[in-house]
Amino acid sequence: MTISATSIIKKLLVLFLVFAGLYYAQEFLIPLIIGGVLATLFLPLSKWLESKKVPKGIAVLICLIIFLLVIASIGTLLGWQISELAQDFELIKERAVFQTNRIQQYILTNYGVSTQNQVEVIKNQQSFFTGVIKSIASSITSITANFILILVYIFCLIYYRSHIKKFLIKLSPTSQQKEMEKVIFHTTRVSQQYLLGLSKMIVILWVMYFIGFSILGVKNALFFAILCGLLEIIPFIGNIIGTTITLMVAAVNGAGYPMLGGILITYGIIQLIQGWMLEPLIVGTQVKINPLSTIIALIIGDLIWGIPGIFIAIPLIAMFKIVCDHVDSLKPYGSLIGEITILKKPDLIKDLKKLIK
Repeated sequence: MTISATSIIKKLLVLFLVFAGLYYAQEFLIPLIIGGVLATLFLPLSKWLESKKVPKGIAVLICLIIFLLVIASIGTLLGWQISELAQDFELIKERAVFQTNRIQQYILTNYGVSTQNQVEVIKNQQSFFTGVIKSIASSITSITANFILILVYIFCLIYYRSHIKKFLIKLSPTSQQKEMEKVIFHTTRVSQQYLLGLSKMIVILWVMYFIGFSILGVKNALFFAILCGLLEIIPFIGNIIGTTITLMVAAVNGAGYPMLGGILITYGIIQLIQGWMLEPLIVGTQVKINPLSTIIALIIGDLIWGIPGIFIAIPLIAMFKIVCDHVDSLKPYGSLIGEITILKKPDLIKDLKKLIK
């Protein structure tokens, strides 16, 4: 088998151009794709309302209202918990200063770095943190504008779904139009299942984290439970970030080693339940992506589009796999992205019984 260098260079060039296009068009593509992924979540509800003789425009509007109510409820709940956390801000500040002094003394005793030098290092980092705060403040307007744009995209994509579907089918040759219909159905289905499963899993994680943190006596247990659950939208590292923040705040509040160890044990138990029970039962088998492809998709999503790229990387890679599975020239890539098929071992006892009979 021979592979020409020219064909490899062409494929790499196409890949580079695709990634470059995705990067430079991110301001246009991010709201559109997030709106498209979220639109698939509300398609069943919109279709059900339309089957009950509700006009299409009103049905789509009801879907948007429900979406806004869910976001407002989560925001209100978080705001209530943050306000309670802010009431203890002075106490947390005093304890943070106390813990900082202990850390400085430990560094001085064990590493010989004076307190003055440590303060100088911290001062040198202030410009970095100031820049981060300024960038966050300046991006609030952009986030608001993008959110409104996402709502518009959700409305339009659901309302004109039949029109868009006909367009995609007409792009295909007559002999492949049925195959295109299958691709559209399965890509929509996999996005729906992923988002619905993720939503259900986040709610269950809220309950489990809240019960675990409450038993341990963690202050503001509900806030940290919601935080750890919401960060589940970032696979593999989101729950680690949430647990780390919980540990840090608990340590600042004066939690002892038993409580800190209990938080880690709670995290470990919940991860076992999530990995072995929740994900197989709730998320289902539609998102058949192996862990290596998932990690690579998350990294590429972060490099190209940042946090929004992380959020939509999994449904996009799952949709891409479905397209690969239905296009002959792309089937090897679909096989590479998908889960490893484990062949069942032959049952020797049954085979022997058949031979004896």
